Amino acid sequence: MAAVDMSAVEETFKKFMKYGDFKATGMTGKNFSKLCKDCKVLGWKKLTQTDIDMEFAKKIKKGSRMSFADFKQVMQAIASKKQAENVDVLFTMIVGKEPVTAGTKISKTGNVSKMTDASQYTGSHKERFDASGKGKGLDGRADRVENTGYVGNYKGDGKFDKK
Repeated sequence: MAAVDMSAVEETFKKFMKYGDFKATGMTGKNFSKLCKDCKVLGWKKLTQTDIDMEFAKKIKKGSRMSFADFKQVMQAIASKKQAENVDVLFTMIVGKEPVTAGTKISKTGNVSKMTDASQYTGSHKERFDASGKGKGLDGRADRVENTGYVGNYKGDGKFDKK
């Protein structure tokens, strides 16, 4: 088996280290777990999330961040724990990978368009939109407050002479 290019491993390490915090100078436990999950290290030889968290906690003190040198030590510990002949097996799994972002997916059933179609609204909601489906804003609300100084239902508004 050929030796792994450690500069490529370090490049991948930096991508995951900066995921969510582009100013980061070290990798957090959360980002290390993401690296293991996205690069399929998690599940390799029945490696569990607990195994990964325990090895991280053994090498990195609480509240600290992991450097690349620490990362190599943690990966070596994981490889020896699972009786791998060489840590390079894990490094080859990591090389060239990037953090996976889930993102928002478009609905396949089309039920969202039905919910956002103002022409199908009923009751008081129907009054809040004009014929084209554009919202009326504050004018579409029936209970708009008039700040005239008179109480509601007062019929004598404006009938008295101004002094």
